[in-house]
Amino acid sequence: MKNRFGIIVLAAVVAASVTLAGCSSGSTASTDSTSPAKVIPAAAGLPDFYAVPDPMPEVAPGTIIKSQPVAVDGLDGTMSLVMYASTSVTGETIPVTGMIIVPNGTAPEGGWPVITWAHGTTGLADACTPSLTPDEFVPLANPLLGKGYLVVATDYEGLGVPGLHPYIVGDSEAYGTLDIVKAARMFPGANASSRYLVWGHSQGGHAALFAGHDAQSYAPGLELVGVVAGAPPSQMLLINAALQQSAYRQYIAMAAAGINAAYGDTAAPLDAVLTPEGLDFVTKIDTLCSSDLGKAASTLDFSKLQKADPATVPQWRQLLIDNDPGAFTTPIPAPLLIIHGGNDEQIPTASSALLFTQLCAIGQVAQRWVFPGESHAGVILPSAPDMIIWIGDRFAGQPMPDPVAPANAEKQSCGQS
Repeated sequence: MKNRFGIIVLAAVVAASVTLAGCSSGSTASTDSTSPAKVIPAAAGLPDFYAVPDPMPEVAPGTIIKSQPVAVDGLDGTMSLVMYASTSVTGETIPVTGMIIVPNGTAPEGGWPVITWAHGTTGLADACTPSLTPDEFVPLANPLLGKGYLVVATDYEGLGVPGLHPYIVGDSEAYGTLDIVKAARMFPGANASSRYLVWGHSQGGHAALFAGHDAQSYAPGLELVGVVAGAPPSQMLLINAALQQSAYRQYIAMAAAGINAAYGDTAAPLDAVLTPEGLDFVTKIDTLCSSDLGKAASTLDFSKLQKADPATVPQWRQLLIDNDPGAFTTPIPAPLLIIHGGNDEQIPTASSALLFTQLCAIGQVAQRWVFPGESHAGVILPSAPDMIIWIGDRFAGQPMPDPVAPANAEKQSCGQS
C-alpha cells in the first residue's frame, strides 16, 4: 500500500518541478481556550506541537484543539498544522493531527470547495506521521489549490499522538478524514465550503471508501459530492493468502496490529493468529515505518509467523468483513471513481474488479478506470489529469457516468445520476 513516494510521483503529472523546503520548525503553536494546562508530552523525536491535552476535552468532532502556521516554499496557498477532535471506533473523543491548506485569493460565494486527502500507507509508528514532512504536500496540493480547492489531509488516528494507528480499520480512517473537513469549516479565515470530495490512494483508497460510506451518518452537516479511491484494498478474507509470499507481506503484520489497536485484545487477540515469533515481529511496528518494516520482513517466512489465517478464526473473520468495502450493503451517497493499475504489484487488480461488481450490485453509481501495464504507484501519473477533470465535474453537479475518457485506460460504469 502506497508509501509517501506516491505523492512525489503525482508532481510529475500535474505540476511543474518545484523546490521542496521543510517547514519552519520554530513556529509557535496557537491554542484555543479549550486547551488545558496539562499535556501528554509529544512522542520522542516529535515537535512539541504533538503534545496532547490531558485529559482530552469532551468537544464535538472537528473542534480544533490547536493550530500552527507552517511555512513551505513553493506552496500556492497557506498551510496550517492542526490538532482536532475526532472519534475512535469505540466512541471515545480522541486527538488527531493533520494539515489545512487554503488557496491564495478570495473564496467564492459559499466558500472554497474542499478536497480531503486520505494518505497511503506510511506505517503505524509516530515517526511515520505524514504532517512531519509538510513539504511533501506541495506537489499534491498545488494542482488542486490552482483549481480553487481547499485541501485538508488527516494523519489518521494514532499517528503523531498517543496510541498505535488502527491501520486498515475503515471507520477509524473515515472519522479522521471527515472530521478534518469539519475542522476546516471552523478554522479562522479558511472560508471552507460544506461541499467536499474524498480522495485517497491505496490505504487512502480504503479510507476514502469508508469516509463515503460513513458520510451521511457521521457528517450529516456536510455535502459529499464524490469519492475517488485509487487501488483500494478490499476482499479482506483473501488478502492474507495474496500477501503471504509477496514482497509486501509485512502488511499482514501491520493489519493484525492495526485491528488489534482498534478493537483490543479481547475482540482481536493477536495470539489467536500469530506465533510467538510473529508476536515478536509485531513489536517492530511500534518504531519502524513501512519501508523499513518491509526490509525487516524480507528474510522471514511468514507462514512460520502465523498460527492461523485470520479469515479462519471467527473473531477475526468478522472484523475483516466489517472492514471490507466489498461488504457494504448500501451505496455511498455520491458518485465513486475507482482507479487501478493493470500491473499493480501490491493490491491485485482483480480485487477492485470484484469490488466494482459488488458495489454496482447494491446500486452504487460508479466508474472504474484500469490502466494496463501500470504499477501500484505508477498509475497515479497517467490517471491524474483526467481524475482532476472528473473531480471538477462532481463539484459542478454533472451527471454520471462522466464522459471523461482517459487515454489508454479501460473504463467501466454502473448507475446514473
